[in-house]
Amino acid sequence: MPGENLSRDEAQERAELLSVQGYEVALDLRTAVGDHEGDGPRTFRSVTTIRFRSTTPGAGTFADLLAPSVNSVTLNGTSLAVSEVFDGVRVTLNDLAAENVLVVDANCAYSRTGEGMHRFVDPEDGEVYLYTQYEPADSRRVYANFEQPDLKAPYRFSVRAPEGWTAWSNGAGTLADGVWTFAETKPISTYITAVVAGPYHYVTDTYTRTLPDGSTLDIPLGAMCRKGLAKHFDADDVFLITKQGLDFFHDNFDYPYPFGKYDQAFVPEYNLGAMENPGLVTFREEYIFRGRTTSSAYEGRANVILHEMAHMWFGDLVTMQWWDDLWLKESFADFMGSFSMVEATRFTDGWITFTNRRKAWAYRADQLPSTHPITADIRDLEDAKLNFDGITYAKGASVLKQLVAYVGRDAFLEGARRYFKAHAYGNTQLGDLLSALEETSGRDLAEWSRAWLQTAGVNSLTPEVTYDAEGRITELAVAQEAAASHPELRPHRVAVGLYRLEGGSLVRYARTETDVAGPRTVVTDLAGSEKPALILVNDDDLTYCKIRFDALSLDTLRAHLGDLTDPLARALCWSALWNLTRDALMPARDFIDLVLRFAGRESDIGVLQMLHAWTQTALGHYVTADRREEGGRLLAEGALRELRNAEPGSQHQLTWARFFASVASSDADFQLLEGLLAGTAKIDGLDVDQELRWAFLSPLASHGIADEKAIDAELARDDTASGKRHQVRCLASRPSEAVKAQAWAAVVESDALSNALVEATISGFEQGSQRELLAPYATKYFDAIERVWSERSIQIGVLVVRGLYPALQNPAATLAATDTWLSTHQDAAPALRRLVLEARDDLARAQSAQECDGRA
Repeated sequence: MPGENLSRDEAQERAELLSVQGYEVALDLRTAVGDHEGDGPRTFRSVTTIRFRSTTPGAGTFADLLAPSVNSVTLNGTSLAVSEVFDGVRVTLNDLAAENVLVVDANCAYSRTGEGMHRFVDPEDGEVYLYTQYEPADSRRVYANFEQPDLKAPYRFSVRAPEGWTAWSNGAGTLADGVWTFAETKPISTYITAVVAGPYHYVTDTYTRTLPDGSTLDIPLGAMCRKGLAKHFDADDVFLITKQGLDFFHDNFDYPYPFGKYDQAFVPEYNLGAMENPGLVTFREEYIFRGRTTSSAYEGRANVILHEMAHMWFGDLVTMQWWDDLWLKESFADFMGSFSMVEATRFTDGWITFTNRRKAWAYRADQLPSTHPITADIRDLEDAKLNFDGITYAKGASVLKQLVAYVGRDAFLEGARRYFKAHAYGNTQLGDLLSALEETSGRDLAEWSRAWLQTAGVNSLTPEVTYDAEGRITELAVAQEAAASHPELRPHRVAVGLYRLEGGSLVRYARTETDVAGPRTVVTDLAGSEKPALILVNDDDLTYCKIRFDALSLDTLRAHLGDLTDPLARALCWSALWNLTRDALMPARDFIDLVLRFAGRESDIGVLQMLHAWTQTALGHYVTADRREEGGRLLAEGALRELRNAEPGSQHQLTWARFFASVASSDADFQLLEGLLAGTAKIDGLDVDQELRWAFLSPLASHGIADEKAIDAELARDDTASGKRHQVRCLASRPSEAVKAQAWAAVVESDALSNALVEATISGFEQGSQRELLAPYATKYFDAIERVWSERSIQIGVLVVRGLYPALQNPAATLAATDTWLSTHQDAAPALRRLVLEARDDLARAQSAQECDGRA
């Protein structure tokens, strides 16, 4: 819809004209319950009063509002004709005064897509739950506003909710005469305002700290979830991590938490991991674990809790001016999440997860055609929506990790402290942060910033070594390369480690740090060292790069990867080997063989889970078609062997059980899964709880063994929101033409499903064992995506365009069809074209990997 996609130029023009003194937002949410009458969307009343100033009396501007209808618009006491000033997305405001009061009375729609005011009906007990999610620009679906991050203001929210409900917002709330009234906030941006309402299960605690001036800081803590999840809710652990994080950030930021209370809401059908609304952080409820899980899952939750907490300073207190500098909050939060977790919680190996999982996300994103500098060029809101990606988060965090090593920890933290104090409740750009860090470190960061923040692409670092007749190093150099599309060679601070075999273990015996610059850097400190079995460039993971190996080192890893004793070094090697596979420099069958031989010895559960995910990608996309069946059989046999050998009751056993189910392919595999579900088969120590039951049922459904009756019977055992998602996924996965047609229609031709069920349906629809069955949908995909993008919300559009791309079909034919669509749809929305280009790049990479595998 014209006007919905706010541009940067429009935002800049409006920011030059306006300053906002405050909002008062009154929401009547009583319509969330009861029967809905009429054909239109279910709506709630939203009355917004905005007080703002104009630098140019007589000028015009607009307010943002996405609503089915507006009852009235009043500007400075004058009633405006709604039909003339409201077009469905904007409220036109002409002839402004120096001091203005705008009142908009609207009927806003409840959301089924996780954007705006999301409404969820719990299938377990029929209870209704509401929450808001706005980033980057969906608060305008709930109340009229100026939807851009640099027009900050204080807010006063009030909520009239159904009887028996509790409501929460950013400020502390009180209930009187059926209305919840919330304390005025500090000046914040629209996208981090929030409301949560419903019969949530709510637990409280308190954080207390003595400040340097002797005063006491008391922060009321709260944590909530749906009543149906209360029995699984380990709020004590959530509060433990929260308090440890508050200790860490107060110790290091020297700026007391500024937003009063600290509530954390775990909510259903959430599109993101979490959102940093000050005083009311929202999380996806999957962080409440319904069954046995691994320490990696708890570590992941702790990281997200701390990531969002870091935002209270980086993002909420000090906010980027426009989405170009999104990294100013997301890169910092991603880095500080791991930094604080390692230093303040029980998860002291968090940097291994960062190396293995977060950086893998960054490496992939940085090699897509849509790659961009960390400081990106964000033209509009659609651009912003797609830039919450691996570059803005994980690459930015990786670069900040290197910056800490470059300027020093103390200088980095002191720079942050000065940055907060100089720009509290304001908006900033790149230069504001750099000036603070230059001041505290004494370093000129202009060149560093240009190389790392303002250019795109990832470098590869390869050791080049020569030896003398006695086997000692005569010269060790590091060669740096860059892709032709992004030829920047960057300065890297790296550690180079030398490893040798000692008593069956591969251990480091020498290490040095050096600065790599240009195409080739000689590492003089290691000259004269004895010949290593393995040279590991970027040992200890100091920089952001793809690691390559010399021939001897690669041979060593093929034979002794499992003998590498240091878990971080091992994770780095696994990551490097995966990058070789993705880059078609190692046959996918060789990577699978390494996993079969060495993954069973992996001690770090997060690394093991990542290896399983990579292996599934290798089998499904990188192995040649004639090798898939054999590769799948070998993986299933290997997974079952490791499952039976794992310590009974261990998290490794659980992880191998899940992986076995995901690669099961033979009649014997399926019979074992059926037996484990029925209780007629046993594996010592393996507790087949409800989540594991769904994991076992999924391959039985996709291979046509479990029918609709069996799937519905499982739902009867687990008639919950989670159970419903699993059921929908299993139903859509069945190998039937009619099933696929029904699933396609439910997602592409209808908007009846919620965001969570759209995602579940797409997940079930795409099955690697059903390539022929899915072939007719390749043409349908290209016929449908532009219409879907124009008719559906961005969130649903992204799910459909990414999730239904025919990546399982013949690469050459699909690439040709993709190129035809791109060439004939030059005027399609840039964000849509970006998604298609990214999917094309993944498929082209798969084609190259298959060619490499075929040559092996």
